[in-house]
Amino acid sequence: MKTVSTPGRRDFLKKSAALLALSSLGTLSTGFIGNTNPIKVAVIGTGWYGKSDLFRLLQIASCEVVALCDVDRKQLEEAAKLLAQRQPQASPPQLYKDYRELLRNHTLDITIIGTPDHWHALQTIAALESGSHAYMQKPVSVDVLEGEAVVAATKKYGKVVQVGLQRRSTPHLIEAKQAVIDTGKLGKIAAADIFCYYHMRENKTKEVQKIPDYFDYDFWTGPAPMRPYTGLPHGLHWRSFMEYGNGITGDMAVHMLDAVRWMLDLGWPHTISAKGGVFVQNTGQSNTADTQTAVFEFTHVTVNWQHRTWGNPVDPEYPWGFKIYGEHGMLAGSPFKAEFIPYPDGAIQVFDCLYEREKYPEDLTEAGMEIHAAPATRRHFQYLLEALRSNNEPNAPIYSSHISTASCILANLSMDLGRPLSYDPSNKLVVNDPEATKLLKRSYREPWVHPSGKYQ
Repeated sequence: MKTVSTPGRRDFLKKSAALLALSSLGTLSTGFIGNTNPIKVAVIGTGWYGKSDLFRLLQIASCEVVALCDVDRKQLEEAAKLLAQRQPQASPPQLYKDYRELLRNHTLDITIIGTPDHWHALQTIAALESGSHAYMQKPVSVDVLEGEAVVAATKKYGKVVQVGLQRRSTPHLIEAKQAVIDTGKLGKIAAADIFCYYHMRENKTKEVQKIPDYFDYDFWTGPAPMRPYTGLPHGLHWRSFMEYGNGITGDMAVHMLDAVRWMLDLGWPHTISAKGGVFVQNTGQSNTADTQTAVFEFTHVTVNWQHRTWGNPVDPEYPWGFKIYGEHGMLAGSPFKAEFIPYPDGAIQVFDCLYEREKYPEDLTEAGMEIHAAPATRRHFQYLLEALRSNNEPNAPIYSSHISTASCILANLSMDLGRPLSYDPSNKLVVNDPEATKLLKRSYREPWVHPSGKYQ
């Protein structure tokens, strides 16, 4: 799917004419691009990953960070302080609580969306409407029709959206794909497992608290249902509630399902089924499933998902990852490594994670840094810049990312309804299932309006 050139894009391309020619997409390696005219950037959501994404971009391109936005004033001021340390000679960015005001006041090249999941669709669409391209964190949406709306808005405005499914930009996984999948070493492929056994679900009961004056909880909640305030929701807390996201499946399976889809060139699954619930960690307030299995059925390939937020992983070497099975062996992969294990015997081929500690020593001192993921994020931004330079799509384009996101959402719906689902993307409905079709769209809390009415 080619995107359409627009005046906004042409302006960006003129400004970025000094970009050095980038490597081919399969072997992209990061280095400072050396663009003469700084890229105008803003960040909406300045928590852990919003800052991390911004700092990875600053490592590879000259940027003018014109604005930062967050409903937590302390978090916003901390981000501005850290940015000043990274760019001591730069003018300080303007600070905002309301992302709409930010987008009205600035002409941007790239808007980074780093907010919790229930904001991704609305804020990305708003960025596109303002004339900006976007780098949005995964998932694309928290319901299927939100995702369809983001896809439609991207087409309407002719903008580029890169989604933070950075397994597609992970060097050792790219190498493994090229060496094993693309060369046919696995032979016929008919099955894959994807899984996560991290204990990442909050299992607590918290008392209602007074909302601090530096945090706008109503605005943070936005279109989601309003829960009692039990403390700052940043980090693990909000991820433990379905009101704000898609559970472990939407948070972790989306990465590995997307990786398998990318490696095997898969489109939409024709049938999705799932079972699970809160079976073990049922003493706290969290309402995300602590146990789930799901089956994504593609033509000729079945992908099986399993997560448990308790107990031991099936394979301690791969607590979060994928395993693709072929008649001649298995390709196992994770953010930390990949291995080709031939069948019935033969030498195991190992693909090691790339760490760039010497090249980017600041990674070592950044709070909450996922040093194994930093090289992938840098390359993910470089793919975005290459897409803008070449008038093409990035490597995690909006429609494919929507497929991965929506498939995980449909797995949750299947689990709740207790039956398999088949989604028809052409008609935006679940085949022969009016009840499930109604659940493709969540209710929004007023005054926020679901974008599916405007973008279809």
